[in-house]
Amino acid sequence: MFNDSLKPLLQLFARLAWYNIGYIDWESWLAQDYTKEAAEACQYLAMLRPESIVSPIVDKLLLSIDNLIEAHRFTSLMHCLKRMTRQLVRQTSSYFQGQTYILPLLMSVLPGIDLNDIEKTSMTLDFFDAIFMLISCVDCSSAVHTRNDLNEDSYEAIAKAIQNLLRSLLNIYPMNYRLTREQLDEPFIDFLPIRICVLSCEYYGVFSTDVSQMRNDVQLIRTLFRNEIIGERDNPCALIINQIELQIEEFELNNFRILTEIDKQIELKLFDLSINRYSEGCLYILFGNNHCFLPTKHSWTMMNKLWPLIVRRSYSKKISIERLIQDLKKQIEKQFVTIALIDNTNQTSEHAAIALWRPLEPNEIEIGIKIREKRHQTNIQSYNHLIDTLCSLLNDETSTWGQKKMAMSFLCLLLQKHVSIPSSCIETCLNFLIHDNIELRKHAVKAIAAFCRLQKLPRIYVEKSLDEILKFNDQLQPGDRDDNLWITYNNYKLPELQTEWEETCFLDKRHHGYYQWRKLIKYPINKRERYNPDRMPKHVSIIFDRFLDKNFIVKLTKVIIFDEREIEFNKLRFLMYKGLFRNFGLAFVDNFIEQLYLLIREKIQEKYEGSHRAASEIIAGIIRGSKYWTLEMLDELWQKLTPFLTEVSNNLNQESYLHWGSCFRYCLNDTDPRRMCRPINFIYKLIDQHSTAYTFNEASRWYLVQSLRVLQWRIPSIWCSIHEYAKELLDHSSKWIRERIAVILAMSFGLDLKLFDGKSARHPNTDQFSERIRERLRQAIDIYESKPLVNISGSSVELDVEARQALNLIETVIDLYSNLFIQSHQPIKEGIIRLFPYLCEIQSIVTNDDGFKKRLSIARMSIGMAYLDAHHLETLIQQLEYVCKTVKWHARQAAIEFIQNLVFCNLFNSRCHAKRLHELVRKCLFDEQLEVRLTASKTLSGFYQCGYISVTEDDLVGSIYFSC
Repeated sequence: MFNDSLKPLLQLFARLAWYNIGYIDWESWLAQDYTKEAAEACQYLAMLRPESIVSPIVDKLLLSIDNLIEAHRFTSLMHCLKRMTRQLVRQTSSYFQGQTYILPLLMSVLPGIDLNDIEKTSMTLDFFDAIFMLISCVDCSSAVHTRNDLNEDSYEAIAKAIQNLLRSLLNIYPMNYRLTREQLDEPFIDFLPIRICVLSCEYYGVFSTDVSQMRNDVQLIRTLFRNEIIGERDNPCALIINQIELQIEEFELNNFRILTEIDKQIELKLFDLSINRYSEGCLYILFGNNHCFLPTKHSWTMMNKLWPLIVRRSYSKKISIERLIQDLKKQIEKQFVTIALIDNTNQTSEHAAIALWRPLEPNEIEIGIKIREKRHQTNIQSYNHLIDTLCSLLNDETSTWGQKKMAMSFLCLLLQKHVSIPSSCIETCLNFLIHDNIELRKHAVKAIAAFCRLQKLPRIYVEKSLDEILKFNDQLQPGDRDDNLWITYNNYKLPELQTEWEETCFLDKRHHGYYQWRKLIKYPINKRERYNPDRMPKHVSIIFDRFLDKNFIVKLTKVIIFDEREIEFNKLRFLMYKGLFRNFGLAFVDNFIEQLYLLIREKIQEKYEGSHRAASEIIAGIIRGSKYWTLEMLDELWQKLTPFLTEVSNNLNQESYLHWGSCFRYCLNDTDPRRMCRPINFIYKLIDQHSTAYTFNEASRWYLVQSLRVLQWRIPSIWCSIHEYAKELLDHSSKWIRERIAVILAMSFGLDLKLFDGKSARHPNTDQFSERIRERLRQAIDIYESKPLVNISGSSVELDVEARQALNLIETVIDLYSNLFIQSHQPIKEGIIRLFPYLCEIQSIVTNDDGFKKRLSIARMSIGMAYLDAHHLETLIQQLEYVCKTVKWHARQAAIEFIQNLVFCNLFNSRCHAKRLHELVRKCLFDEQLEVRLTASKTLSGFYQCGYISVTEDDLVGSIYFSC
């Protein structure tokens, strides 16, 4: 068990050791199996506390050089030391002794170059390379004028160093010339030219393999010298030079090739042979390699010719060709990036070009402008022709569905805002929106969503200074402040006048105001233009007229029911509906509402779930699309939506509740809660409705309440009210409702945070809730243990209601515990830890229920896995000591088993408590219950194995004595 936990713990080593640097025992962490993780941890720790880690590692390395018994220790230590070379070479204010180790280390590790051990030799050479890369050669001749501690020996050493350096630079020759074909000392007249006649005449520069090797080396060095705290700014000079060298080599490899006329003729003949007989060769040429993929090259002229041909060729009876075409399509979809049709320049770019090159003459500028205009016209013509060609292929009845699918995929890639989309393209996509083929409909939905986004009218932005909006400002305090209360949903009431509604400052992003404010706040006014049916561009009116047609809406709602093989909420359709209602307002609402009622009242089982999914997507689009509507329009809309949503909520079931939860989550995400007060109020009122149908419906309504989580800290009053409702249902008779209540309560505590120099006081308090629930939990445990859950009297079996409620409360608290560590940013609180003894006592209740036992074990384990500061750790150990003295042996066994998890997840900050935990486990070795003794022995052996405590002679003697 302990070894299984070691590897993930090592990966968290650097983060946990920040506060525990003084308690690290390096001996146990340099195991051969975890060399990489240990070396990475050493690198991070050396950045944080070099004075505490460099010296122990160097001392251990010097001792391991002559160790013949554990030869792997030298390699492991060298691997760690290689990652710490920056701290050895660098001098800082906190640590400057590292340089004193350099020369002794360089001399001491030379025996590591052992031809019988390749790994050892490689690690030693890597260490040399890392050291020499960080040592800069500089001219120090001026030192005689600044230092007065130099003697004759220093001058002589410097002179010899210069002589040796010059000698090494002058003697450039092969290390072992006897291994070369050419003898350097033989006369040139004896050289045989036939020796080089078989060499390639194509290229003598850098090869791709060399560049790949160089790239790998640079990546390795970057990992070696990476500083997670400072980032790229702290890269050593040698690494920066290597990165520049790599970029130059890649540029040369991709752009400069020395080709002769013979090379050109050979390549042309190879090209002719490739395409002479089989079209498969053309496809391979189009595929190219990683550096050249022709179908996505930045040329509209080439794409205009190439893409329609690929679509026409997409059907083949030969499997290999069909596979190539599909791979070609996938590669185009993956690599294609929208290419600009019109290249515009500004004054800044012109000044930069002049500074980089030279000022241009007026005639040169005119020529350049003409060339650019001509290129723009050519690009636009090619683009329009390509769109028309793809549309004609889509409308061609002889085209297969596979060809149409590829054409639709290409068409979606080409849409952009710089050029108006041809009307034929929009009509084609609208036709495919109700096509029989699912894949074609998906592409059509994507295209219509893009059209709506391209056609949306601009917003009007207002920019105000902070003083104009706020009367006071506490900039340096994160969390709840008086100056950010106004952007929360604090019993917000809608304004009565449209002008007030438009002038309200709505900030949709959740981060606004939580930490601090910007000096200038830019926001759109709550008003947006919409298209007028009387004055509407043709490309817009096509969409408007089609969705105004009730028959089209009927067909659309019928086909989208079966649009998913795995039925789930579709975000693309939501975006399409959102764009429609944003651009055209209330124009389509009546047509859709009529169909929406038909969808939610569907009785056929095969269509039921798909109908609710389709309805939830439309409703989400309507609500989100109405964000900038006027007050009058919103009132009219919600007069129609409220009865509809009420009917939906009253009939929620297992097949529909997930879709409606996604509906509210999507329409509320990234919005100001004051702007979305109507849907928030509707969701909030769901918790006060008592279901008249069955309990799953009530549980489903609580699931809809969970969608409010996307608003986070912006709705504190709502969370407090929900919390008050939910805490009264902890012992509800329905398991579905209890599960939802556990999640909701955990969400309400999610923003009960302890902030640096800040506060979070508007949300429900975890400690206050824990104090109230402790007494209820104590009573529930006593009731369940004193009363049997089932009473058998005569021939009848009776279920004790009070015992059942007690068990329900216990189960809900356990689920709440587990969910708290998922939903909350800071789950560990004083009150949560004080509930721990009850989690151990409950162990005796769940012995016959494996599912319950597993959830309880996860709840306890969650506490140990969380980071515990000194105060919380002290409180938890006190609770453990209390539990180990209780009379219930199940509780004692659970506590001792929990200590394993606690130690391994808080190994370093629990070092100071090793003696107390050791004594606690030793006492349980002599417990009267066998199960407790076995668990204690397993825990204690783990302590010894991982090095948390050391085995002493007293331990062994004491154990033998007490055993006897």
